Amino acid sequence: MTFKDLGIIAPILKALSEKGYTNPTPIQEQSIPILLRNKDLMGCAQTGTGKTAAFAIPILQHLANNSHENRQSHKIKALVVTPTRELAIQIADNFTIYGKHTNIRNTVIFGGVKQGAQTQALRRGVDILVATPGRLLDLMQQGFISLSAIEYFVLDEADQMLDMGFIHDIKKILAKLPSKRQSLFFSATMPTSIVDLSHKILGDFEKVTVKPEQATAEKVEQAVYFVSKKGKIKLLVYLLETQSIKSTLVFSRTKHGANKIVKLLDRDGIKAAAIHGNKSQTARQKALENFKKGIITVLVATDIAARGIDIDELALVVNYDIPNIPETYVHRIGRTGRAKASGVAISFCDQEERAYLRDIQKLINQKIPVIAEHPFVNLIDEKPESNTQNNRNHSRSGNSSNRNRNRNRNQKNSRNSNSRNRK
Repeated sequence: MTFKDLGIIAPILKALSEKGYTNPTPIQEQSIPILLRNKDLMGCAQTGTGKTAAFAIPILQHLANNSHENRQSHKIKALVVTPTRELAIQIADNFTIYGKHTNIRNTVIFGGVKQGAQTQALRRGVDILVATPGRLLDLMQQGFISLSAIEYFVLDEADQMLDMGFIHDIKKILAKLPSKRQSLFFSATMPTSIVDLSHKILGDFEKVTVKPEQATAEKVEQAVYFVSKKGKIKLLVYLLETQSIKSTLVFSRTKHGANKIVKLLDRDGIKAAAIHGNKSQTARQKALENFKKGIITVLVATDIAARGIDIDELALVVNYDIPNIPETYVHRIGRTGRAKASGVAISFCDQEERAYLRDIQKLINQKIPVIAEHPFVNLIDEKPESNTQNNRNHSRSGNSSNRNRNRNRNQKNSRNSNSRNRK
């Protein structure tokens, strides 16, 4: 199956060929024909499976085929809403790449920066708008954006939208959309809350599912190191210094943790930068650009900030902190298994994270290989854990016995005191 077999028009085929794309990924192969028939779509797929192209190509084709209608005004005909700034920028860049040989205009808006450049682009007129919810509602209230001409609406990374508390913003946006439109809904997971939201957005829809555990586990070489919490930074430095790794994406559970990792790496002469929600958009973009250019070789990110990081041939993903949500692990390692590429992902697991590791292995239905020999082997294993538990039980038993002896002693003293008083 090729993109030409899907009925893609020549200008878009030319752009895809220049990008080196010939064969569609499973999500593209299944979604594009549905969308070209103007059907609504619910897509269940993680980032890294090629879903941006799955919805961008049909939207561009629809708009290009209808380019003779109201072209002078360049009213916003397609709206893509996504949770993070990085992901919004990535999606807009893809629209630009795939639509370079058409006359379709797109722009991206997001918070964290001054709005001047964004409002100027809107005044010039755009066909496709990619936006984060907060800045979109802000510019709508200021009168810079009207959604009255929207024909195509995409809600991307819906599960992250809900996790980040955007549900009320999404409802406000939906209220302003025309009822007659083609709607696309993408989410990596489908809990009840996501299904309920999809029914508010979609009309008569079809569903495409690319299961993340199947899509990622097959392509990414995975391994886990058991190491103490204090030994993690030593192990990371050791691996970075002893192995020839061109680019490493490190995941931290917290913003403070990401900053600390960068500081400790810098102390050992390893160039690194952090991206997370407390960083300005300018700082985040600079860090990402320096990483892509190879100026820095290590990028440390939190899960939210990492959405939208699309780096070709990313060498290694490191789970410095193992996530407590198994699906998050799949998202993380998918950064290095982009589309049809392969990749390597390693995890550092301390004693407290072993339960998280078991949940992850249950989700992906495979045992992650353990690298048993390394200079910072954690001496705490299952047997000491059992002994520790026995010690705790013994301690609790001992404390209980002491409490019982004290209680009996107090009761005896009380009885003796009452007896003396009666006398």
